[in-house]
Amino acid sequence: MSWAHLNRAERDAAYNNALAVPNSQALIRERNAKAAAFRALHAGHLDLAYAPAERTKWDIFPARGHNSPCLIFIHGGYWQMNRREDFAHFAAGVAAHGWSVAMTGYSLAPEASLQQIVTELRSALDWIGANGGAHGLGEKFILSGWSAGGQLTAMLLDHPLVTAGLGISGVYELGPLRDTYLNEKLALSDEEVANLSPLRLAPVQKPLAIAYGTAELPALVNDSRDLHRLRAAAHAPGILLPVPRADHFTILDALEGPDGAITKALLELA
Repeated sequence: MSWAHLNRAERDAAYNNALAVPNSQALIRERNAKAAAFRALHAGHLDLAYAPAERTKWDIFPARGHNSPCLIFIHGGYWQMNRREDFAHFAAGVAAHGWSVAMTGYSLAPEASLQQIVTELRSALDWIGANGGAHGLGEKFILSGWSAGGQLTAMLLDHPLVTAGLGISGVYELGPLRDTYLNEKLALSDEEVANLSPLRLAPVQKPLAIAYGTAELPALVNDSRDLHRLRAAAHAPGILLPVPRADHFTILDALEGPDGAITKALLELA
C-alpha cells in the first residue's frame, strides 16, 4: 500500500525498529554491557569535550601508530535516543587492523533540532581536526554512522576532514517521519526536510558505502537502495552493501568483528 493509505499506527510501525525485532531489548542490554567493558579497558582518552553541552564529547581509542586511519563513528537512535558510550566495543573490528577510532556524542531532540545536531557535529569534526593529533590520531578519517548516524554521515561527508564515509541502516528521506511518532520530539521543519534529507540533495563526490540489513524494515532498505541509486546516477563512488539476514540491531555485528562485512568495507575505503 502507498504511504497515503496507511493509518497512523501503520506509519509508526514502518519506522519502529524495536517493534520489528522481538528481542531488541535483550540485544540492547548486551550491546551496552559490551560497550561498558570495552571502555573500562580503554580509559585513556574518554569524555573529551568539544562543546559545552552535556553530550558534546568524544571517546577516542588511538592506535599505536600515529599515521593509522581513524574511524569516526556516530551513534543512532532517531536523533533522540542513545549515547556514544554504548557503542564503544564496535571499535574493536577496525582496531584489530591497527586503526584508531573516535566516537562522538551530540545533543538529542527535543533539546536540539536536527539542524542544530548537524551544526554541532560539524564543530565536533573541526575539533578533531585541531586536536586529534594530541590524542594519537593520524590524518586519514573515515566517517561512519548507524541509523540516524547514517543520515548524519551523509550530511557531513562534505567536511574537509572526511576522506570517505559509510552509512549503516540510515534514514535518508525525512519527509515521512513527520507522519510518525518520531516527530513528536524532532518537530521537523519544512527547511530541515528539504535541506537535511540526503535523497533530496546533490551527492557529494567522495566515496560513500551504504550498508543495510536484508532483514530490516522496508522503509530503511528502500532508503539505502535509493540513495545508492541517486549517487550512482551522479557517478559518485561507493558500494551498496546488503548484509544478509541482519536486522537493524544485529547489522552492527558486521562492524564489531575484524572479518565482518562492514569492517572489510571500511578497510577498502581507506
